[in-house]
Amino acid sequence: MRGLTVRPSSAVDGKLQRAHVFRRGVGVHGNTKPPLKEFSVETIHSYTTMKSSSLTTLATSVALAIAQPPIVREDKRAFAVLDPHGPFRNGSQLFEPTPNVNLTPPYFQVFDDRFDDILGPNPTIRVIVENDTFAFAHEAPMWIEATDEVFFNGGRTVGRPVSVINLNDLKTSTTGLINFTIVPLSDDIQINNGGTLFRGDLLLVTTGNGTLPPSLVRVNPQPPFNDTIILNNFYGRQFNALNDAKVHPQSRAIFFTDVTYGFENGFRPAPLIPNQVYRFDADTGEVRVVADGFTQPNGIAFSPDGSTAYIADSGEAEGVLGGVDPTLPATIYAFDLMPDTQAFINRRVFAFIDSGVPDGLALDTNGNLYVGCGDGTEVFDPKGTLLGKVFLGVGSANMVFAGARRLVIMADTKIYLAEIAAEGANLNL
Repeated sequence: MRGLTVRPSSAVDGKLQRAHVFRRGVGVHGNTKPPLKEFSVETIHSYTTMKSSSLTTLATSVALAIAQPPIVREDKRAFAVLDPHGPFRNGSQLFEPTPNVNLTPPYFQVFDDRFDDILGPNPTIRVIVENDTFAFAHEAPMWIEATDEVFFNGGRTVGRPVSVINLNDLKTSTTGLINFTIVPLSDDIQINNGGTLFRGDLLLVTTGNGTLPPSLVRVNPQPPFNDTIILNNFYGRQFNALNDAKVHPQSRAIFFTDVTYGFENGFRPAPLIPNQVYRFDADTGEVRVVADGFTQPNGIAFSPDGSTAYIADSGEAEGVLGGVDPTLPATIYAFDLMPDTQAFINRRVFAFIDSGVPDGLALDTNGNLYVGCGDGTEVFDPKGTLLGKVFLGVGSANMVFAGARRLVIMADTKIYLAEIAAEGANLNL
C-alpha cells in the first residue's frame, strides 16, 4: 500500500483558522508591529478574548488538536520507479511521495519502521512560538537544563539577534504559545550564527561583520550576559565567517566550521583562508585544522561516544551572490578521529539530502542523526539510512533536544516542539 494516513478531523481547518485569528488580531489593532525586545502572542490572545470568547476557545482547542499530528508511512519501493514522462522534481521542491494525502504540515513521515521507536506511541508536534514579522528563530539552539530555557538566534535579519524562551511558560500558557525575548548582548557578538554549550556557558559562533573578525564568544546565560572572546584568529589570520561548533564529548575540545557565507551575503570581505574545520583547546590556546576539502562546511556533530564526527556540507546553497547550484554538495560526511590529534580521517559520504541542504546536526542517545533540511528535520540511523522526517513543509536550519522526549525545532518565523520517545546525546558539555 502507498500510505495509510490517520489524522484528527479538525486539524487542518483548525490550524489555518488559528493562524488567521492571531494574525488578524495584530492587523485590526492598527497594523502595529510588536515591540523590539519582547514579542508576545498573549497580548493578541487577550484581544481575541475581549472580542469573542468563541475565538479564544477555538484557538485553545486547535492548539491541542494539532498536537496530535498524522503519521504517513512511505514505502520506498513505491517510488523507486516513476513515470518516465514525469513529473520529476528538483532539490528545492518538497518530496511527498504518497499521492493525494491532502495534509497540512507538520506531520511525521515514516520511511523505516525503526522510526516508530524514535517517535514512541504518542508523538506530538506543535508550534510553541511564532512571529511572522521577521525570522527570529533560525540557528544556534542551546538548551539550559537548570532553567529549562532555550537560547537561539535569528537569520536573514539585521544583526541576527540572540533570543531566549522558557519552556516552563508552556505550563501556564492558555493558548499553547509562549513569548521570546531578545537578549541584550555586547558588541563582541558580531552577527551570530552558531552556538553550543561550553562548561555551563553559551558558546556563540559569530560570522564577523565587515572588517571585524569572526570569533568564538563565551557568554554567561544569566543576566547581565557578560561575555569573553576566546578565539578570533588562526595565527594572526582572520577566519572567513564561522558557522557552527560542537564540544567533543571526551576531550571537551571545541570543534568549529568556517564558510564563506559572510562574503556571499555581503557583510564580510572576500575569502581569506580555505573553508575548513578546526579544533580549539580553550585551556592551551592551540587551534589546528582537522579537516578540509569542503565547499561550505556547515553543521557539525559527534556520535555519543565521540568516535565519529559528522559535517554537513551545504555547498549547493551559495548565498545571495552565488544563488543555488544543485551540482554542489548537499551532503553529510562522516569521519573517524585520530586518537592523538583528533584530526578527521576516513572520510565517507554519510547521506545526501533530498530537499534543500543539510544545516544543523544533533544526535540522540542511540546514535541517530537529526538534520535540519529544506523540508524540516530528517532523521538517519548511524549507517546513513533515512528513517523518517519531521515534515514541516518549510526549511529548518537547526534543532536541539531539551532533555528527554522534547525536540525543539527552529523554523525562522516559528519554533516547533516535537514530543517523541528519543533523548538527546551530549547535551551538557
